[in-house]
Amino acid sequence: SQGEERFRTLVGNEGDSFPLMETNACEAEAAEQWDYVLVADHRAQREPRLASQQQRFLEELGSKGFHHKVLEDQEKLYFGMRADNSIFDLYRTLLREPEEFAPRAELARPTPVPATTRIRIVNFVLNKSLCPPDTFQDLVKAGVFEAGFPLHKGEEDLKRKWAQWTNMFQEQPIDDIRNYFGEKVALYFAWLGWYTYMLVPAAAVGLIIFLSGFSLFHASQISKEICEAHDIYMCPRGDHSRRYRRLSETCTFAKLTHLFDNEGTVLFAIFMALWATVFLEIWKRQRARVVLHWDLYGWDEDQEEMALELINCPDSQPRLHQHSYVRSGIIFLLTLLMICLMIGMAHVLVVYRVLAAALFNSALPFLEEQVTTAVVVTGALVHYVTILVMTKINKCVALKLCDFEKPRTFSERESKFTIRFFTLQFFAHFSSLIYIAFILGRINGHPGKSVRLAGLWKLEECHLSGCMMDLFVQMAIIMGLKQTLSNCMEYLRPWLAHKWRSMQATVSRDPELRRWQHNYLLNPVNTFSLFDEFMEMMIQYGFTTIFVAAFPLAPLLALFSNLVEIRLDAIKMVRLQRRLVPRKAKDIGTWLQVLEIIGVLAVIANGMVIAFTSEFIPRIVYKHRYGPCRQGAQPAIDCLTGYVNHSLSVFFTKDFQDPVQTEGENVTECRYRDYGTTQDSNLTEQSWVLLAIRLAFLILFEHVALCIKLIAAWFVPDTPQSVKNKVLEEKYQRLREKMCSSPKSTDV
Repeated sequence: SQGEERFRTLVGNEGDSFPLMETNACEAEAAEQWDYVLVADHRAQREPRLASQQQRFLEELGSKGFHHKVLEDQEKLYFGMRADNSIFDLYRTLLREPEEFAPRAELARPTPVPATTRIRIVNFVLNKSLCPPDTFQDLVKAGVFEAGFPLHKGEEDLKRKWAQWTNMFQEQPIDDIRNYFGEKVALYFAWLGWYTYMLVPAAAVGLIIFLSGFSLFHASQISKEICEAHDIYMCPRGDHSRRYRRLSETCTFAKLTHLFDNEGTVLFAIFMALWATVFLEIWKRQRARVVLHWDLYGWDEDQEEMALELINCPDSQPRLHQHSYVRSGIIFLLTLLMICLMIGMAHVLVVYRVLAAALFNSALPFLEEQVTTAVVVTGALVHYVTILVMTKINKCVALKLCDFEKPRTFSERESKFTIRFFTLQFFAHFSSLIYIAFILGRINGHPGKSVRLAGLWKLEECHLSGCMMDLFVQMAIIMGLKQTLSNCMEYLRPWLAHKWRSMQATVSRDPELRRWQHNYLLNPVNTFSLFDEFMEMMIQYGFTTIFVAAFPLAPLLALFSNLVEIRLDAIKMVRLQRRLVPRKAKDIGTWLQVLEIIGVLAVIANGMVIAFTSEFIPRIVYKHRYGPCRQGAQPAIDCLTGYVNHSLSVFFTKDFQDPVQTEGENVTECRYRDYGTTQDSNLTEQSWVLLAIRLAFLILFEHVALCIKLIAAWFVPDTPQSVKNKVLEEKYQRLREKMCSSPKSTDV
């Protein structure tokens, strides 16, 4: 019938031009031996040029020892690809690992080639068979083929033990993941699992610090003074605020701010600096154990890549290391230009917040009391959308820069791309937070002489309870959206796409063709599928550590997110996506350096947040220099008594240039957050003393935290002694075997 699929099998010539090839007809017909499938549309067959390119590509593969089998349905042609065993024998001959040191009797027995090795070699040769413009990717762009992918086979155990939501709190089968997806994916999940495990103590301490603020929710002297300050009026903060507000109206926000801006914040920031170091050092030890278990301790990536090149073309020559100062200089300048663009995007966000404040005030007058909160929330949402857009732009730019630099190998290209893309992503994600933490409210001038954007709109100021509230809200919204909305989209998009493709497809009756069709209907993957997962975790790690002093709940949110992320990624890879091409690796590569850089940045950023954004330093200085306890402790008096009045400057309302701002209240003086003189609002001696102490604290904090990191890194060896001893023992055994097998060896 017309719905009946046509079936035909074509097997390429055996042994035509590959010297080590062995013919095995039974193996050629075994369905499970087809590791890779190429898909083409029937329309390509009807165009002579495309059909000719397709035939030439298949013939080239056949000359290299590949066999293919063709199945077709009404719309597509499916080419099952299989490499001859002699190709894998050559691979083992070139590398000889770990069979090189096995007993001779054991070497005589044929050992099965792991599926991950088969797929990796087949994929490499497929993508290197012809020169541009006739590579497989070029043929896909030209319409000769639609796709190429390895087949999912034997994934039932992973589905049952790993890729289910019910397994969320169970240990991951890392060895099974390695045997199916390769070492690169297995190391990602091993690292992610260890990161999630180490988040437990960080989340617990952060939650304790946050909840400890509740014990002082009503007992804080500063909160008491703010809540009782009914006779203190704050100066109008912007064009949207046309009246004087009593300081007591910010009572609730003052209490909330104390939840994360208290003495425990400093201890938590130091703890997180130590935590980040211990996390990385113990991960290095975990990695060493895993790599030894996988017999990859002495594996060399360059040697692996050269072996694959020789398998593909016996006459290939290694690409030599090269460096061009001109090319590097151009790339550096272009990267700086993109970073300036990221910083410019932060300025655009500033302009948005200023204009949004004016718009909300005129269009939504009933929100006059909450204009600042509305601006902060919508600004965070705009920032999130900006991040989504700039992520796509940054990836394209980083790719173009890598192509321009012409890296020697794929691993080198991946490393350079990682550094550039992360650098751009860092500024895209954190530029707005840097502005809020260290610039917001500090360049606004003072009442009566405000700095205006284009001479029209007043620059926004911090929340009345302080800039820490703005930073906390921004962090909470960005992290909340990234951990919830992004995860939902990450799962729903491939799930819906797979369901839609499956509903439109006609399933074959032939079991082998049906399996190939099922794999084709899964969502496509690319080189960046695993890279994107790593990048997502690096950005989350940055949020968890860099501004954790302002948002101690960040590790807790990251913990909950990672528990979902592990199973979400597992379900995507096993059930919703085509099989990733397995890649060999013995570490997580450049990502380890990225983690170490984030750890150092976290120390600097948290020190600056505590010194310049929080009220920690002003409170300490007041307590020991200006407060009632400056001569010694007073049991009957809180040492922070009078701090609120001390930290607010006075401005006479008669000096306002804009009379609209004085409508509605008969107020002769108002207060604002700063240390300025009453006459001309210039900075007082106290402000300079405070600045000097802030800088001194920042230097001291960073040196102490970095010293703790260095001591922890020295105290915890990267490689466990058991691993070193095991490697030493293996080397000794190999030397003994060589000595015993040597014809010159004699008995003593």
